[in-house]
Amino acid sequence: ATIERYAGYLQTLLRGMVENERQVLGRIDLLSAAERNYLLHGLNRPQATPPQPCTHRLFEAQVRRAPDAVALAMGEARMSYAELDARANRLAHYLRERGVGPDARVAICVQRGFDMLVGLLAILKAGGAYVPLDPAYPLERLAFMLADSQPLALLADGNLPDGLLLPDALPLCRLDEERPAWADQPDTAPEVPDLTPDHLAYLIYTSGSTGKPKGVMIEHRQVTRLFAATQAWFDFGPQDTWSLFHSFAFDFSVWEIWGALLHGGKLLIVPHAASRSPQDFYALLCDTGVTVLNQTPSAFRQLCTAQASSDRCHALRCIVFGGEALDTAWLRPWYAHPANAGTRLVNMYGITETTVHVTYRALEPADTERAGASPIGERIPDLRLYVLDEHGQPAPLGVAGELHVGGAGLARGYLNRPDLTAERFIADPFGPPGARLYRSGDLGRWHNDGTLEYLGRIDEQVKIRGFRIELGEIETRLAACPGIRETAVIARDTGSGDK
Repeated sequence: ATIERYAGYLQTLLRGMVENERQVLGRIDLLSAAERNYLLHGLNRPQATPPQPCTHRLFEAQVRRAPDAVALAMGEARMSYAELDARANRLAHYLRERGVGPDARVAICVQRGFDMLVGLLAILKAGGAYVPLDPAYPLERLAFMLADSQPLALLADGNLPDGLLLPDALPLCRLDEERPAWADQPDTAPEVPDLTPDHLAYLIYTSGSTGKPKGVMIEHRQVTRLFAATQAWFDFGPQDTWSLFHSFAFDFSVWEIWGALLHGGKLLIVPHAASRSPQDFYALLCDTGVTVLNQTPSAFRQLCTAQASSDRCHALRCIVFGGEALDTAWLRPWYAHPANAGTRLVNMYGITETTVHVTYRALEPADTERAGASPIGERIPDLRLYVLDEHGQPAPLGVAGELHVGGAGLARGYLNRPDLTAERFIADPFGPPGARLYRSGDLGRWHNDGTLEYLGRIDEQVKIRGFRIELGEIETRLAACPGIRETAVIARDTGSGDK
C-alpha cells in the first residue's frame, strides 16, 4: 500500500509539472482527494467533551463526597479534603475583599507544601488566576514575571528570595504566619456570581526564543475538559495516590495537582531533596504506595537505575511520560524487571499553550525495539491535530511536517503579547468558522495506522546546499543502527560558506 501511494504521488507530481510548467514543485499538491480528506477530517472526527464547571467546583464536589479523605500528604503530615477546603475558603474571602475576581491575577511564590495548595485553591475560589513563581528561579526572571503579570496580590512564605524587587503597593500575604489576617474569615466558599469556565485559571510562563518569558493564559474550561476527555483511558479515582514531583511553575504540575484533587485521590507532595535523589524518590514511592507517576523521560531513566539497585516493590499502576521526547529503547530495563509487569506506561506529547497534553500513546515492550523512535499516538478526542508542510497544507502519510493543534485545549493566548499571539495562534483553514490552530514548532509525521511520531523541533531544521535537512530525523535513523547508544547531529560550517 505504501509503494502504491508513493507511486501515486509521483504520478501527481509529473501531471502537475506537465499541466503548469511554471508551477513551483513544492506547491504541487500530491494528495488525492480521499487522502486529503482522511488527513484533515478522518483523523479529526469531532468528539466534543460535555461542558465542565470551573476547576475548584470539581474539587468541591470531592469535598462533599468524602470530606474526611486524605487530600494532601507530605512526610508524616496529612490534610483532609474538608480541611483543605476550609483553609482555602478563608483565604479566598480575604482575597475577594482585596479586589480579586474573574481574570484577576494573583502571584504565588512558596516552597512546595500544604500552603502552596491552599494558596492555589484560594485564588481559584476567589475567581482569580494563579501565577506560580518558583522561589528557585533567578531574581531577574521573577521580577520580570511580577512586572509583566501585574498581580493584585502576592502570596508568599519565608522562601521569598531576598533582593526580589516587588512592584510598588503590591499587597504581600504571608501564608506561613501562625495567625494570618484571614484566620477569622468564613470557612465556606465565597460567592463569585460572574465567574464562568471561560475565565482564567492560571498563567504559566515559558521560555521564549528571544529570552523573554511568555505568559500563557489558560482558562478553567481548558483544564477541566483535559481530565474529562482522558478519563476513559485512565480511570483515575479516589483509589489513586499521585506524586507532585514537578515545580508548580511547570505545567506538568497542573496534571499532577488537579489529576489527584479533581478525582478524589491523594496528592503526595515530594520534598525538594527527594525530587533530586532518584534513590530517595524511589524509596518514597514504595513507602507511600503511589499509584500514578508523571515523569519526564530523563528523570525516569534515573529512577530505573535506582530501582535496579533496590529490592523494594512499588504500587505504580500508571506512569505518564511528558515534557520531552521519549526514546522508547530506554525502556528496556524497565520492561525486563519482573516487578513492573503490572504497570502501564503512557507517552503523552503536549505543549503549555494547549493545556499540558495533546496526544496519548499506550506503550508496549515491543516499542523498545524501535531505537530512536518517539511514538506519541493519537490526539485527545476533543482536539484537532494536523501535520502541515511549509505552505500550510497537509503533509502526506510518513512525511515530516509541523504539528498544528486545534480544539478545546487551546490557550487564550500570551499575556501582553498580541503580536506573538497572532503569530502562533492562527485561523484554522480546515476547521469550523472561528476555529484556531496553535503552531507548535514541533515536527511529526503520521504513520499508516493513523498514529503520530514526534521528530523534534522545527528549529533543528537546517539548509545544506539548498536542501532542508531535519537533524532530528537523522538522529532517529542513526539511533536505530546496532551498537549506537546516543546520537547528536549538528551542521558544521566549513568556513567557506559551505556546510
